[in-house]
Amino acid sequence: MTETDSSAAKTILLVEDDDVVRTLTVEVLQEFGYRVHALRDGASALELLRSDQPFDLLMSDIGLPGMDGRELVEAARQLRPTLPVLFASGYNERELLEEVRARDTAAATDSIVKPYDFKLLAQRLSELAGAPGEV
Repeated sequence: MTETDSSAAKTILLVEDDDVVRTLTVEVLQEFGYRVHALRDGASALELLRSDQPFDLLMSDIGLPGMDGRELVEAARQLRPTLPVLFASGYNERELLEEVRARDTAAATDSIVKPYDFKLLAQRLSELAGAPGEV
């Protein structure tokens, strides 16, 4: 698990199975000013979501091995129904996004295509979790 030190920052739970993509995404999110907990699979993420650790956003790859991103979000919604979600994928996942939004109206949900457009990523993160230093 990777995390940053800033206690005032918003906290993102990142779930990405590709080691290189996960490492680079953590670096980008930290550059933006977010705290990051980075995990490689859905089961580990659910374990952390069962804890008292506060999170401002769940950012998950859709194509995870075992429990995929959709299944992770369905399980996460049982634990934290209002936690915003940002799906990340190498493909356009509009249908999945529309399905999740229709079912989960209590929390904001969006998606972004990899490789990331960093300006768009910063915008989506701010819209879903708030700017890094906001309280």
